[in-house]
Amino acid sequence: MAYQALYRVWRSQRFDDIVGQKAVTQTLKNALSQHKTSHAYLFTGPRGTGKTSAAKIFAKAINCPNQVDGEPCNECHICKEITEGRLNDVIEIDAASNNGVDEIREIREKVKYAPTQVSYKVYIIDEVHMLSTGAFNALLKTLEEPPQNVLFILATTEPHKIPATIISRTQRFDFKRIQTEDIVEHLGYILNDMAISYDDQSLYIIARAAEGGMRDALSLLDQALSFSDERLTEQDALQVTGSLTHEMMDQYLMDCSNGEVEAALSGVQKILSEGKEANRFIEDVLLYSRDLLVYKQAPEFLRLQRGYVSDPFKELANTLSNEKIYRYIDLLSEAQQQLKISTHSTVYLEVVTVKLAKLRLTQAPKEGEIPQNQAGVSSDEWQQLQQQITELRQQLEQVKQTGVTVSNVSAPQTPAKAKPSQYKLPKGLVYNVLREATRESLRETQDVWSDLLQMLSTRERGMIRNSHPVAASSTEVVVTFDSDFVCHMLNNDDSLQQAIQTNLQRLIQKPLKAVFIPEVSWAMLRNDYLKEHPFDKKQEATISSEVNVPELNDQQASEQVVEKAIEFFGEDLVEISEE
Repeated sequence: MAYQALYRVWRSQRFDDIVGQKAVTQTLKNALSQHKTSHAYLFTGPRGTGKTSAAKIFAKAINCPNQVDGEPCNECHICKEITEGRLNDVIEIDAASNNGVDEIREIREKVKYAPTQVSYKVYIIDEVHMLSTGAFNALLKTLEEPPQNVLFILATTEPHKIPATIISRTQRFDFKRIQTEDIVEHLGYILNDMAISYDDQSLYIIARAAEGGMRDALSLLDQALSFSDERLTEQDALQVTGSLTHEMMDQYLMDCSNGEVEAALSGVQKILSEGKEANRFIEDVLLYSRDLLVYKQAPEFLRLQRGYVSDPFKELANTLSNEKIYRYIDLLSEAQQQLKISTHSTVYLEVVTVKLAKLRLTQAPKEGEIPQNQAGVSSDEWQQLQQQITELRQQLEQVKQTGVTVSNVSAPQTPAKAKPSQYKLPKGLVYNVLREATRESLRETQDVWSDLLQMLSTRERGMIRNSHPVAASSTEVVVTFDSDFVCHMLNNDDSLQQAIQTNLQRLIQKPLKAVFIPEVSWAMLRNDYLKEHPFDKKQEATISSEVNVPELNDQQASEQVVEKAIEFFGEDLVEISEE
């Protein structure tokens, strides 16, 4: 007899042989033993998890004269003929190649005839999601009112493509991905039965590469056995699956954590020169980083999935912080997505290697320290911000020591050393918005502004979290901000502008361009515009209501400054002195 692949030789013939699907198999066995079977079933789940095998076992069990507790005997001529695919009353159909209306109409015609050899005629339709819309409609009536002694079993990997009218007429069973330890146990059982020696770690490598599919695991095992000599070794499994050795990943991440860019890049080149694929490399390092994180929290749980933990792995887990591993996983995930659409995989692999090696997490600032740059701005801009904060703190200390009154602190002329604003107001841009501004556009923009902030990236959201739209037309929106320096930076940030326009397009169907101005300048610009552009009473009222910013007297301005100071520095550091 010709050689058969392992996944065919070891295909499950009983419900108890199906690995990792206890809930499904037990339910089906109970239904058979209690004679409570339905006329149609839907088996869904990832590839290689036992859907078609369960369907054939079900067809045998429901027709087997020697059935015991829902299990077929696999000894009678009926079971043997179904196993070999020779029984005419059990029909397997591949919907990928028989997906037309004509094929389903043929089934509707033949389904009227009673079974000739067994009690139930069983139709197993694999990859049923491939049927056309017309074919589904043709199948619908048959599923709704099937003839007596006819059973349909539909199997698919993509249940979301099946019409709800079909799903509602079936009993659905979801097959899940098989756990690594279950695959390892089954592979070990097979090798022991075949009297083949093996390294335990080789089975874990194959099981993890199979990604929850038993058929994939058996195919990989078949390849590994063909590649190996007399014993299945860990190196054999790594060669067949294209995975990296633990030593390679230990060294790579150790170089990255130590900031040794050149050594990490050399390691990447060496790995690629041995024939490893960039996609597989990223996947293995991503999984390795996940293992590091799990080991730090639940070491015993990881040992069940990994088999063993090496000393370099433990050392690396103790060296890396949770926050750094989180960032590693984020960067590797981004690179994995980029590799899917790129033809320059090596470039992305080298770029992510440099990012990992150069990653420096910002430590929480100690009391009195200035926080480090986390906003994504240039170093010069950040230094200016730090300088402004330092000056503000010095001025606050002077206020605390000299007892200057609040009114003096809030006056723009004092202190004498304060630098005047160098930000040039975009007066023309603001006037353009006011010229076309409407109350409806402003209200519409204000209603979705908080939603817009949530749609931006963390950096972008942090930069404009204190912004407020104050006037809007059909194409632009004026947004106030409490810092003229940040306004200057934002107005020149093209990527942020694009993000705002794109997300506003999604929310209100209008791509508005944002114009940022300091909050303290808004009332002046509004009043100047109204003076320079006389309108009739109705239009003036409209603009006034849209852009209403109340004038503040000295007392109110002082109170506002105090509130801002408390908000910025904290109530413990602010001391108010009144003369």
